[in-house]
Amino acid sequence: MTDTAMYPPQPSPDADTLGFWQATAEGRLAMCRCQLCGLWHMPPLERCRECAGPTAFEPVLGTGSLYSFIIQHHPAISGYTENLPYAVGLIELDEQQGLRLPARIVGIETSAIVCDMRMQVVFEQLPGGDYVVPVFTPAIP
Repeated sequence: MTDTAMYPPQPSPDADTLGFWQATAEGRLAMCRCQLCGLWHMPPLERCRECAGPTAFEPVLGTGSLYSFIIQHHPAISGYTENLPYAVGLIELDEQQGLRLPARIVGIETSAIVCDMRMQVVFEQLPGGDYVVPVFTPAIP
């Protein structure tokens, strides 16, 4: 096993995702939003899919509800093989119905995870690189 095989894959930011990664590096969550009609987009787009207006990254609260999730029981991605089982969820952010962000779920036993539970973002350093990634944990009431 090479050293790189011990770490999870690293992001490859491009013009469409750079704003997202710049925000996470600062411990903030920012999503792509149309500057004309206000529609949020995930995945990020250069132009709005509704009105063709320009988009930019804007901060979001980082709270939402768990829309769906999976529990990973078998090693599939390098860097996470010692953390089995782990959960990956689709969090619907509070800013807009349908604005969903995939992320790991932390801070809870996988057997206790249920759809519609309230979630909040936290940030973790991605092993093996310089990136900070958003993960979600159950929201404190």
